[in-house]
Amino acid sequence: MFDIAIILINYNSSKHTINCIRSIVDNTSEKINYQIIITDNCSRKEDYFSLKTFCETISIPNLKLYRSNINTGFGGGNMNGVQHSNAKYYAFINNDTLLLNDCLSILKDTLDNNPEIGLAGGQSHKENGDFMVSLDHFTSPLKEIAGRDFLEFINPKKYPKRKIRHLTPTQVSFVPGSFMFLRAEDFNRIGGFDTNIFLYYEETDLCLRLKKISKHACLVPDAKFIHLHGASTEQKSIDIKKEIKISLLYVIRKHYGFFGHKIILVHQIVKYFFSSLFKPKNWSLFILILGGAHISKSLKSKQTITTLE
Repeated sequence: MFDIAIILINYNSSKHTINCIRSIVDNTSEKINYQIIITDNCSRKEDYFSLKTFCETISIPNLKLYRSNINTGFGGGNMNGVQHSNAKYYAFINNDTLLLNDCLSILKDTLDNNPEIGLAGGQSHKENGDFMVSLDHFTSPLKEIAGRDFLEFINPKKYPKRKIRHLTPTQVSFVPGSFMFLRAEDFNRIGGFDTNIFLYYEETDLCLRLKKISKHACLVPDAKFIHLHGASTEQKSIDIKKEIKISLLYVIRKHYGFFGHKIILVHQIVKYFFSSLFKPKNWSLFILILGGAHISKSLKSKQTITTLE
């Protein structure tokens, strides 16, 4: 069994995946016994073969590439990788991430010594080295209506400030999905990622379910990495906005029930009705929400099977 299974998803962004892998190899202690598993999420043929060539020619032990003939999204892609893993810990790392130090050892040590922590993440930075927000508060009817600043004002202990540098490990609701580190045992116990979600809010859903087994998320600022935010997403802006709302309403319904869902749905309908009056490009988004933004409208339902032949 390996110490850590590092699971990456490639989707038409092999250059980022290759750079991410190099940063992992260059920054991870030789004392860590790890495997790297890549799920290619039905990339274009030329991108997949570029990555395949790299994996076949580079001398990296325990590096495996698996191609899916259909784009299964973030959760589905990671779950495909999990199927090929054999490790005590999982590190789900976006391929547009570059490690700046030995993040894996730091996060492993943190979880080794703190059994109450269910999921940990490091401090992310922009490409130029600037600070990037690396924690967030659970989506909820109160958060969606009142906003993050209100939560941080009324209960700063429960809702630590997002836009400041935390110097010590800090309990948070969740960390961004760009880098999530957790025990395989805990991940398996809660059933892994909810693959009904195609994109967005996967980390929220995961941490809400970890909370139900008395495990919390933790920001570990000593682990540092760069996140080239959105580099692997090629969808048009309005498609992304629609997917965000679909996932939001799905997660609200799942964790806050019928009335929580209806409160947020009405709030979103009113919000985007007035928004579309001033921004006509939001009209299709308003129509989607007016119809309930059901999970069946997700990009997941529009994927096709594509073989390499």
